[in-house]
Amino acid sequence: MNTNVGLIGKKLGNTQVFNDDGTVARVTVILVGPCRVVGKRTLDKDGYSAVILGFGEKREKLLTKAESGYFKKIGQAPSRTLREFRMEPELVAKYEVGQELKPSEYFAEGQKVDVSGITRGRGFSGVMRRWNFRGGAKDTHGTHEYKRHGGSIGTNMTPGRTFLNLKMPGQYGNERETILNLVVAKVLDEENLLLIKGGVPGSKNGIVTVRTAVKTKKKKAS
Repeated sequence: MNTNVGLIGKKLGNTQVFNDDGTVARVTVILVGPCRVVGKRTLDKDGYSAVILGFGEKREKLLTKAESGYFKKIGQAPSRTLREFRMEPELVAKYEVGQELKPSEYFAEGQKVDVSGITRGRGFSGVMRRWNFRGGAKDTHGTHEYKRHGGSIGTNMTPGRTFLNLKMPGQYGNERETILNLVVAKVLDEENLLLIKGGVPGSKNGIVTVRTAVKTKKKKAS
């Protein structure tokens, strides 16, 4: 589990930036603020430690009574999106409810991050689109109308059943996915923007979470 610091963001789209050596980098633009601390989880009360961040604004009429009462209790405007970020108790203790987080406080140019989001839904798809199957046999092999089929899935007499988790047609996309070790190209603190090299999951205006990478290789001490 990634227990590093992170922020909630909205995917705005893609563009490109020029590096110092004149090369072009394709980047994804993510609006990561303003994010505010709206609550905390503690080991004593909840059994785990986490920070609850809020992103965006939500109209009062769209709130439940519980949500309305909670935001009035902490004296903050209602947030549209809430996410929990599990972290070590020592880190959680440094945050205060109502604190506004800036991207430059947690991310820097060249830093590696993990970005999570809901991928674009592609509906019910066949095996060639969903799993990149090559397709059926050539026309000279006696088959017809099977060019885009998945082929045999059985195992004959033993064990006499179809194994679980075979690659078949089905729902494609619309699931949570995390892209690891993406590189931050630029941090625009005043606009609350992060420019991240490469693509991130989700469609335009989709909600994503950006956290410090958890699987970066540590340099060996010389």
